[in-house]
Amino acid sequence: MKTPLLAALLTLTATPALLAQTTPGRSASQAKPSTTAAARPAPALNEQQVEARANALTDNMQKALGLTPQQLEKVRQINLISVRGVESARQKYARNVRKMAGVVDDIGQSRLSMLKETLTPAQFDKYQRKREEKMGVPSSQGAQGNPVPGLPGGE
Repeated sequence: MKTPLLAALLTLTATPALLAQTTPGRSASQAKPSTTAAARPAPALNEQQVEARANALTDNMQKALGLTPQQLEKVRQINLISVRGVESARQKYARNVRKMAGVVDDIGQSRLSMLKETLTPAQFDKYQRKREEKMGVPSSQGAQGNPVPGLPGGE
């Protein structure tokens, strides 16, 4: 009694699982061409969003750093180029996070060097301090804190 019941139970539970795994074969004329991320055209960047982000960054920098009119326009262009590049990389490398992170990092380094050329040394130092604070990078003073217990000098 138990064996036929067990066989019937296994048949009933296994059949839907097996059917869910198989798909009917298609002939060559019915087959849909598979589209990959590389074959599909990338969606267009939302230029209004890109400009809004770049303008918001620039406005914040203006308030925090007191930019001159010439600096303001240069910083706006730097931010626009950077935001556009990051958004483009996000769309292009959406499936390759490592590649996207590398491209975004390169954009950030390029932006930093352009800002360093545009800002005065005092403005750039202030920008760096704010940036490190926002990103959670420990300051040089914090890094010198108390020595780690158990290491020489930290007894």
